[in-house]
Amino acid sequence: MIKLVFLINRLPGMSVEDFRRHHRDTHAPLFTSIPEAAQYVRKYAVSHPVAAPNYPAPTYDGLTEIWFDSWDDHDAFFASENYKVLVNPDEATFIDFSNVGSMVTDEKIVA
Repeated sequence: MIKLVFLINRLPGMSVEDFRRHHRDTHAPLFTSIPEAAQYVRKYAVSHPVAAPNYPAPTYDGLTEIWFDSWDDHDAFFASENYKVLVNPDEATFIDFSNVGSMVTDEKIVA
């Protein structure tokens, strides 16, 4: 299982509320609406920070996780016309691409 993790921040001038709303209520449904999401993506999740006493302030405004069974599925999803034409352009409407953290993992559940 391949898991992509993207730590993202909102565009300058965008409120936290607008960022969260767009990420959760606009972008996530758009992402999951394309047939390739059902075909290739095993799990898709978006998360946002919550107040956490005794923890440092969050560095990022949001987190996106995308799970694939294989690199072939990853490549097919991101090469699809629906992703390139519908989903990818929306990312630039709320994500500050100058400040994105990412990690590709091979997750192993140990407990």
